Amino acid sequence: MFWGYEILGEQLSQVQIVGGAMIVLGAVGSSIQPREAFNGRLAMLMLSCAFVLSISSLIFKIFAVRDDFWPTTFWMYVGEALFGTTLLSVSSYRAQFIGLLRKSPGPVLSVNAANELINLGGSLGSRYALILAPLSLVQAIGGTTTIFVFIFGIALSILYPTLGHESVG
Repeated sequence: MFWGYEILGEQLSQVQIVGGAMIVLGAVGSSIQPREAFNGRLAMLMLSCAFVLSISSLIFKIFAVRDDFWPTTFWMYVGEALFGTTLLSVSSYRAQFIGLLRKSPGPVLSVNAANELINLGGSLGSRYALILAPLSLVQAIGGTTTIFVFIFGIALSILYPTLGHESVG
């Protein structure tokens, strides 16, 4: 909310603030493990990642509104491709990737392709929503990802226990 207000001049109504807070609290609540000790290092890592993603969304919105959605999206993906190429230039990461690809080329490529298509659709939809709605509201709704991952984990555990198992109790 801070970035949207300070930099973009966006203001939220009380209903939007309450709704966003409920979404964030629901996402946080569904990710708490009652029998596990609080991991401060993990919490700081997650908060740092959320902070970086909020900066990324802010930068995207500034350029997408000022210039145009599609060129901004194109350059965003060019940046991601360069980052991926940089990661593959690290010999240990490249060796792990090539080893996994040699071991199971079909599953690795098919799972990756499916994941990338799903991610592309979700990312484009989320980025387009940034143009139409306040930054903080789009980010709050993006926080519901945890709930969907939880639901998919339970469905996998029940329907396909050999593929994945989610400890619920």
